[in-house]
Amino acid sequence: MKNILFVASEGVPFIKTGGLADVVGSLPKCIDKRYFDVRVMIPKYTCIKQELKDKMVYKTSFYMDFHWGNEYVGILEAEVDGVKYYFIDNESKFGGDHPYSSNVYDDIERFAFFSKAALSAMPLLDFRPDVIHCHDWQTGLIPVYLKERFQGNDFFHGIKSVMTIHNLKFQGKWDVPAVQDITGLPDYFFTPDKLESYKNANLLKGGLVYADAITTVSDTYAKEIMTEFYGESLDGLMRARENDLRGIVNGIDYTDYNPTTDKYIDYPYTAANYRKEKIKNKRKLQQELGLEENDKIMMIGIVSRLTDQKGFDLIAYIMDELCQDAVQIVVLGTGEERYENMFRHFDWKYNNKVSANIYYSEGLSHKIYAACDAFLMPSLFEPCGLSQLMALRYGTIPIVRETGGLKDTVEPYNEYESTGTGFSFTNYNAHEMLATIRYAEKIYYDKKREWNKMIDRSMAVDFSWEVSANKYQEMYDWLIG
Repeated sequence: MKNILFVASEGVPFIKTGGLADVVGSLPKCIDKRYFDVRVMIPKYTCIKQELKDKMVYKTSFYMDFHWGNEYVGILEAEVDGVKYYFIDNESKFGGDHPYSSNVYDDIERFAFFSKAALSAMPLLDFRPDVIHCHDWQTGLIPVYLKERFQGNDFFHGIKSVMTIHNLKFQGKWDVPAVQDITGLPDYFFTPDKLESYKNANLLKGGLVYADAITTVSDTYAKEIMTEFYGESLDGLMRARENDLRGIVNGIDYTDYNPTTDKYIDYPYTAANYRKEKIKNKRKLQQELGLEENDKIMMIGIVSRLTDQKGFDLIAYIMDELCQDAVQIVVLGTGEERYENMFRHFDWKYNNKVSANIYYSEGLSHKIYAACDAFLMPSLFEPCGLSQLMALRYGTIPIVRETGGLKDTVEPYNEYESTGTGFSFTNYNAHEMLATIRYAEKIYYDKKREWNKMIDRSMAVDFSWEVSANKYQEMYDWLIG
């Protein structure tokens, strides 16, 4: 049996702010339990819901030197869906009503504490990992500490580390003296070939330098981050570590996202009967959102954070033009104020065509995947992206830009060979996007049979976690040897 410990700043069902939590919560369930014992360690935030805290059992506690003080570290555990979770408890570090602070310095201190506490706790768990699988910058110090102060201890000898990049844009950077003071690491570590990066200390970089293997969440993104445009100033390091870097595309939970059993949608449907049943969800959503009730009109969905990264500057640029077409646009999400207001404006201007829902609702997101004909996702960069996988699962045709995971998971429609599961465009350009949307409209209105065949293909592709889990297993085997 090989032991794997995931260490991360969030994981479903306990705490979630983004896709990272889905990965940490879903992947361990799908790894083959005959060969691997996978457990998860996250902070015990005070903002975790009470009914989830009630599942936790106190295990042990100790005091640890950290940042010139002696800090309490509690360890709790809980089991969910056959996976054992460990929680690092310290209320002064993980208090507050949100898992992250708005101040990077505070977060660097909290997650430096978490990284050191996670390693210090391991000998007390009666579980010795063969591989510690770290996620994003919040755990970047684990591979560093593992090589620096824990290697001398027999327990840690030979433990391997993996660093997974979910989004390279977030790196955990602050000035060197402050980070050195917090972490207690000697000068030796703060050089340009280690934690120092353009005069700052960079926690993610530390993890990427010291980890035994690096993964990211799609093949194309793994290639992109070796280039200057996508590399966020770490492209040189990514090129240097190319042989240790692999892209493994994320999956989605096929039990949560299943049009046949989805508790959020009014009319469940299958790949066999969607022609008759899917449309009922569209009628219901048009009614609920006060849009023109019309079976024939093409409905385009957007479920997203409203930020530049997601391509909303392109949408803002062509929105007026697009609203002249025979389409309806349903938006769900929050983000930058100018995009929230832009959608509110178009909802006011084209009231029976545009519905702006500037909040987040799990239920409404499922209804949008089920009701819409197409799903728009024109990201500037997208490490993996989960929304397009959900859209495919529901037979809602994605229209995407060819970047990162979007390029790896959506096969562009080819009308000559009758292949493909969606529509895509290459350049980050508003009119190229508009031309692609209009091409999709043309197929939707003039070649309904082709459109339905595309739905058949999109509902048949498999982006469940099982496929990705096999690739992670191969990597663990390769690491452990």
